Amino acid sequence: MPSRRQSTFLHPKFAVVGHPNKGKSSIVSALALDDSVQISDTPGTTTKKRSFPLTVDGKILYELFDTPGFQRARRVLAWLEKHDVPANKKHEVVQAFIDTHKEDERFNDEIELLEPIMDGAGIIYVVDGSQPYGEEYETEMEILRWTGQPSMALINHIDNTDYSEEWKRALGHYFKMVRTFNPMNSSIEQHIGILESMAQLKEEWIAPVKASIKLFKQYQEQMFERSASLIARLVYESVSTVEKLSFRTEEASKEEKEKIESNYKDRLRDLEISTQKSIEEVWNHDHLKKEQKVLTFEGMDLFSAETASVFGLTRKELIITGATSGAVTGAGIDLLFAGHTLLLGGAIGALVGGTGAYFGFNELSEVKVLGQTIGKRYLEMGPMENRNFPYILLGRAIYHTIKVAKISHATREVFDIEMDQTFKEKWLDDTSRKSLEKYHKKFRSGAALDPEELKAYEELIKRILKHLINA
Repeated sequence: MPSRRQSTFLHPKFAVVGHPNKGKSSIVSALALDDSVQISDTPGTTTKKRSFPLTVDGKILYELFDTPGFQRARRVLAWLEKHDVPANKKHEVVQAFIDTHKEDERFNDEIELLEPIMDGAGIIYVVDGSQPYGEEYETEMEILRWTGQPSMALINHIDNTDYSEEWKRALGHYFKMVRTFNPMNSSIEQHIGILESMAQLKEEWIAPVKASIKLFKQYQEQMFERSASLIARLVYESVSTVEKLSFRTEEASKEEKEKIESNYKDRLRDLEISTQKSIEEVWNHDHLKKEQKVLTFEGMDLFSAETASVFGLTRKELIITGATSGAVTGAGIDLLFAGHTLLLGGAIGALVGGTGAYFGFNELSEVKVLGQTIGKRYLEMGPMENRNFPYILLGRAIYHTIKVAKISHATREVFDIEMDQTFKEKWLDDTSRKSLEKYHKKFRSGAALDPEELKAYEELIKRILKHLINA
């Protein structure tokens, strides 16, 4: 996980600068994988420079500075141009401007953005490609050229209109590299592409940035591994968990039986929500804003019929899955589906026992009465006997992880999970279902789990996540 711990590792630094409200803070947030960056549509929200290092395993991969926008660029450039010096002395004039106006509030924004540059940070100049190019930006770009620091420009698109070509022609006169980057929907590949461009800005940065990219890729792999581990543990614990409720009468009342079922369901819901939060932390989204309804997928509770229809197996898939684990014979399946488009409950009941593949298409687990004497009797519910439940839970966990992994750290709107009726088809084919069922059967048995088996289950989930997130 990223941390703020400092390191002696030589890392490149970049000041993200530009006109107010062109997406500077959003780009810092996206590239630093940090959703604590303050972002607002109000001009002047950023008034002080702030450092955002991306740190992995105690090493800072790179450091970004979020800076205020230029406010009095023409006055700054006029002051600089009063000094007739050769190109190799221009950076000294910029430093002299900072020293001279350090206490002048009129130039607070310019000094805040120039200081990290003069301390050695490279320049990432941000413009809005959805707005036409204007000559007023040349004043800012000229000031940055006076610093003598390596620089690149990023064309952001805040709206849908596109003036990229005129921006590229103009920016090419001032910057070594010009790239397009939308912080709101950037992919891992685009992120790495920006890092590779940073490496080309200065010869001394090639080696450390390449090292940073290697560590960044390792970090991405760790996020897949940790997510898969959390999901695997969620399914195992949910399927194998047992809820108990003691009672002192000769027979348990209807209310007590309802209570243990309610407690059982709440326990599984809590496990799911806890795992969701842990996965958001894995992907460094600990500031992610969500409404309570999103935790239940737009009102689709973990145990609702709607959830089962989107994430669970169909009746036919459930029967076939049961056959692969020995619950139903091949002949039984042929008989069941011959000439029928719908499954008849009676026919299923004749083929499958109470704990077979069809057990509780709508049921979870039997409520057992245990104990011998009054005062020592208790109800027990679990492990999960419903063969559909692991797929429902797994599908929801995979869906949530994909959404979390793909959401930009620059997003500040309420996190929403859009339901997709075809989602299951994207990740659960016959081969995957057969492989998963082998482990789900073991989870249901309540037997001690071999760590190697759980690791193999995690690998299955990791392959699914990588395929869907990198698609």
